Amino acid sequence: MTQGMPPTVGPATRHGLLAEVRDAVTPRATLLVIGVVALQLLFIASYVGALHDPRPRDVPFGVVAPAAAAGRTVTALAELPGSPLDPRPLADEASARDQILDRRIDGALIVDPARPTDTLLVASGGGTVLATTLERLVGAVDGTRGRTVRTVDVAPASPEDFNGLSSFYLVVGWCVGGYLCASILAISTGARPANPRRAVIRLAAMAAVAVVGGLGGALIVGPVLGALPGPVGALWGLGALITFAVGAATLALQGIFGIVGIGLAILVVVIAGNPSAGGAFPYPMLPPFWGTIGAALPPGAGTWAARSIAYFHGNALTGALLVLSAWALGGILLTLLSSGLRRRRELVDAATVQRR
Repeated sequence: MTQGMPPTVGPATRHGLLAEVRDAVTPRATLLVIGVVALQLLFIASYVGALHDPRPRDVPFGVVAPAAAAGRTVTALAELPGSPLDPRPLADEASARDQILDRRIDGALIVDPARPTDTLLVASGGGTVLATTLERLVGAVDGTRGRTVRTVDVAPASPEDFNGLSSFYLVVGWCVGGYLCASILAISTGARPANPRRAVIRLAAMAAVAVVGGLGGALIVGPVLGALPGPVGALWGLGALITFAVGAATLALQGIFGIVGIGLAILVVVIAGNPSAGGAFPYPMLPPFWGTIGAALPPGAGTWAARSIAYFHGNALTGALLVLSAWALGGILLTLLSSGLRRRRELVDAATVQRR
């Protein structure tokens, strides 16, 4: 080599470098990295898409007033730009309160033409942001008519529950516990269930984790922190169902797709489920796509149920519990089915080898 000249890289050296790269970054690793980048971009798109521009859309809203005034008020509210409210006349204030507590409407306006002040009924326990938005909208409408509004919160959020977010964070914690525990159970000895017996053992372990995690979460937000009112037993049962539903679904996805199933679980629960759960902004304030899918996914069904238990005397629970039960049952069936099919394939392959 000439003194002072840089060393050259020969074909053998380049070949060795390429071999080292191929050994360090295998095709399987490359595909997994591409999947992670896709999840990263979907995370950004989902959260920003759902939460960057919250505004009310067709919020179920009651109007109580004498016949003539009711018609005028309903029309005025229905014609607001962007259709933020879906007003309907109600018979009396008692009916309005009952429908709010039953979670059929999110607010109501009580109009007495003989007085200059109307009464707005809201339920901050269902979402503080929505309650304050209704107050702003109705106040603006009444202001144009020379009237004022007095707000009454018929299902107030706990003073320790800032912006009504405690139920959402509680459910997110239960969901995280579900898919992380299921992932650990599956990947500790391989990403696919080896046989139906192992699948049953994993489901049983997941059930035990769900019971413990459900109780722990209920105790933390209730007696320990005082963040959520409502019976501890009901929240415990809900937490166990949420944790097991997410865990069973994750085991099913891993049983069918292997390690990729972890990514799919994150896609369903975290990327699609969390921003559409109605936590930071209740369903009527989310864009149509997220508002539609939220109630069908575990975080949304869980958040709705937790708020119903805490603030609405357990009303309107059936739909959410059916959704969570469907995820749990579907996860059980698919986990057992995938493990059974895999075991059958192994037996067929073993018989084929023996015949040869």
